[in-house]
Amino acid sequence: MAVCLSWTRQRWLCSAACDNRAPPRHLRCRGGTPGGAGGQEAVAEGGADTLHALPDGCLFEVLQRVQGARAQGASSCVSHRWLALLGGIRAFEIKRAQAPAVSDLNQVFVCEDEDEAGAEAASARPGRSERTLEGEAATDVALTATDGLRGSLESVVVRGSHPTHGVTDSGISAVAGGCPSLRSLSLWDVPLVTDARLAEIAADCPSLEKLDITGCPLVTNKGLVAVAQGCPDLKTLTIESCFDVANEGLKAIGRCSKLQAVNIKNCAYVGDQGVAGLICSATASLAKVCLQGLSITDASLTVIGYYGKAITNLTLTRLSSVGERVFWVMANAVSLQKLRCMSITSCPRVTELALVSIAKFCPSLKQLYLRKCSQISDGLLKDFAEASKVLENLQIEECNRVTLTGILSFLLNCSPKFKALSLVKCTGIKDICSTPAQLPVCKSLRSLTIKHCPGFTDSSLAVVGMICPHFYNNTVWLHLNNEVIILLYIVGY
Repeated sequence: MAVCLSWTRQRWLCSAACDNRAPPRHLRCRGGTPGGAGGQEAVAEGGADTLHALPDGCLFEVLQRVQGARAQGASSCVSHRWLALLGGIRAFEIKRAQAPAVSDLNQVFVCEDEDEAGAEAASARPGRSERTLEGEAATDVALTATDGLRGSLESVVVRGSHPTHGVTDSGISAVAGGCPSLRSLSLWDVPLVTDARLAEIAADCPSLEKLDITGCPLVTNKGLVAVAQGCPDLKTLTIESCFDVANEGLKAIGRCSKLQAVNIKNCAYVGDQGVAGLICSATASLAKVCLQGLSITDASLTVIGYYGKAITNLTLTRLSSVGERVFWVMANAVSLQKLRCMSITSCPRVTELALVSIAKFCPSLKQLYLRKCSQISDGLLKDFAEASKVLENLQIEECNRVTLTGILSFLLNCSPKFKALSLVKCTGIKDICSTPAQLPVCKSLRSLTIKHCPGFTDSSLAVVGMICPHFYNNTVWLHLNNEVIILLYIVGY
């Protein structure tokens, strides 16, 4: 059944769907209606609305033959029913209509080459290859409407969901069927999406490289196993607050040979077996690892120390069960040779031994971020400075045992490559009563950020200025009592 829905007729249908108008005589197909039988017209002469008279199966066959993104977009505007049916058509199911032996002079045709060129141009325009839906705008209808870019859409982001008509499996199914070139999918706080639709994405979008699933409680290990089997090019995975995701899912993801970055946050059932299986399987490619709020113990960090040969960025947050000596074991395993950036937050058992070992056995470490580590003190900073050879950036936040004396000692012993220091909410930073006899000279320091440290005043800043002669023509940011003061040193010391 070769049926061609012209652009002109579709525009009329979009405007006439609600007022029951019959099509003008010159727009009617001579060979019958699109999907009708026996030569009956799509809209009866008596004015009765027969737009929805065709059964879904028949209309599905018609819409399969609509050619090009332009015509598909027009068809989807006719009604929600047409939009839903178009959303259920896979890209490979679109049937090429053969040209009739005798042309119908009353029908307007769109050149196939021109239509395809228009679709390519649309996808090449900035912003057209990505679709982002947020809050109440995130619905199945809005997500299904992305079929207007069928085949060209590479990124879909859904942040939140409409409270009553939010994104469900139906919308995700439309994305899977209509976007075979999809490379990135982010679903944040979409509670109605299940494993079945995630499996459909995996089956229909084999080029998927980035998957971010946050706050989707119905996603479990089955969904991750399906992704691991259907998406061999997966490079980045984020799983956050998915409470039924456990060890088996992570083990399966570890078998993706191109996996480069994983972020696993606040998943209560993820333990040592899952993390260890993931790290061991992806040891050759995994470069970025973020573990937050997990029930893991020393075993996981030990595995990272032995198998993290490609890791360059490591973030550890709220790991309350991790012991003191495991950081020493992790560093002494001598596999973290490529580690360049490390962040430790709310790990109460991080001690001097741990940080000094990290500095000593991670020769590429250039950036360190410490936050809410209660045992970080002045003595630790001094020993860490002596052990780090290439450190360039140190950020300390809410470590209240650190004082200005410790900072001065760190600057006296730091690496000649050290460039940036940041102190945030450190209540132990206060003015010192007298200037030390030996002031350090840190010629390499280029950036100093002091934020929400109420004890740091002009006197402390003057001392810092004396020990940093290369602040010449550089800006220092000083935050006091939520006010930002910009000081520009014009004369170096």
